[in-house]
Amino acid sequence: MEKIYFDHAATTPLKIEVFEEMRPYFIDNYANPSSIYKFASTNKEAIAVARDKVAKSIGASDAEIFFTSGGTEADNWAIKGIAESYLEKGNHIITTRIEHHAVLHTCEYLEKNGYKVTYLPVDKDGIIDINDLKAAIQKDTILISIMFANNEIGSIQPISEIGKIAKDNKIVFHTDAVQAVGHIAIDVNEMNIDLLSISGHKLYGPKGVGALYIKKGIKLKPFIHGGAQERNKRAGTENVPAIVGFGKAIEMAVHNLEKESARQIELRDYIIQETISKIPHCRLNGHSEKRLPNNVNFSFEFIEGEALLIMLDMKGICASSGSACTSGALDPSHVLLAIGLPHEIAHGSLRITLGESSTKEQADYMIEALQAIVSRLREMSPLYEDFVKATK
Repeated sequence: MEKIYFDHAATTPLKIEVFEEMRPYFIDNYANPSSIYKFASTNKEAIAVARDKVAKSIGASDAEIFFTSGGTEADNWAIKGIAESYLEKGNHIITTRIEHHAVLHTCEYLEKNGYKVTYLPVDKDGIIDINDLKAAIQKDTILISIMFANNEIGSIQPISEIGKIAKDNKIVFHTDAVQAVGHIAIDVNEMNIDLLSISGHKLYGPKGVGALYIKKGIKLKPFIHGGAQERNKRAGTENVPAIVGFGKAIEMAVHNLEKESARQIELRDYIIQETISKIPHCRLNGHSEKRLPNNVNFSFEFIEGEALLIMLDMKGICASSGSACTSGALDPSHVLLAIGLPHEIAHGSLRITLGESSTKEQADYMIEALQAIVSRLREMSPLYEDFVKATK
């Protein structure tokens, strides 16, 4: 049975070109980049090259890129770092109800330590109202942290508008762009972004590496204390193979962005149209157009998402019901609840995220399997039985 992988928002496979770029730094070029001898300078230069590739991918300068262990660390560093560094100005933070838990749990931690947090609502498509953001700003607001695109329903926020509002009000603006980088063209200067989080394994790069963009002039204290690595901002011996792989992966993603995004949008829209037309009582979650090129999120009434995923897995199809970070949780997605779905419908969600290997043939196979599985699950559902009786 062929494996069909439709969970690229959770992670992506490592590209062979990326692995080959990393290989020498596992075995041959093993020196510590901080050492002063010539043997170590090769690794130091490799990090500089990777930093340049990451910077160019978002329109930043090399000096504004700081490597981390991934998106979660970057989010934590951005939010806690601003909270600590700007405390003399205020202690109010603005975010949204649909952020990744790396942001939400960090904000909850800060609330327990005396900070104030406003959680903006979103509309039925998962997008904030700019007027709500303006109304939420207070004299002591120091940070706006709003994700570029949602990891579950794919909706893209009006980042440029948010950035302008933050700039006009002299507030630091952070965006979790883990799902957006490599899929959407980003220019941090044009969009007035001050801090931006990236993760390598969402881009066909290795796990355990990411970056935080810190705009020149933004005060941010170190998140990890120790040595002088990352220009005294992030201590710890650099993970050279991962950084090199991250640089190669993001370079390839940006190079192929326009062509691959167009292909994925076409396939995404095909899946949406075919699924909604063939399976009754199915709804698309997230904005129909302002969404990630590779993201599809459905809710199927009268079924449980966990059962759906298990039966898809038996057909060789890998998908998810939402964020991989909440896999196994019994509660419905906080994102789906925030867009107004009742618990019983939110429980029947399915997230399909496409990748470079995804094809129309795979999509057709999945849609056919979905039809049969949803029909079978509804046959076993007392809720569906009651619905059918009520509509006769």
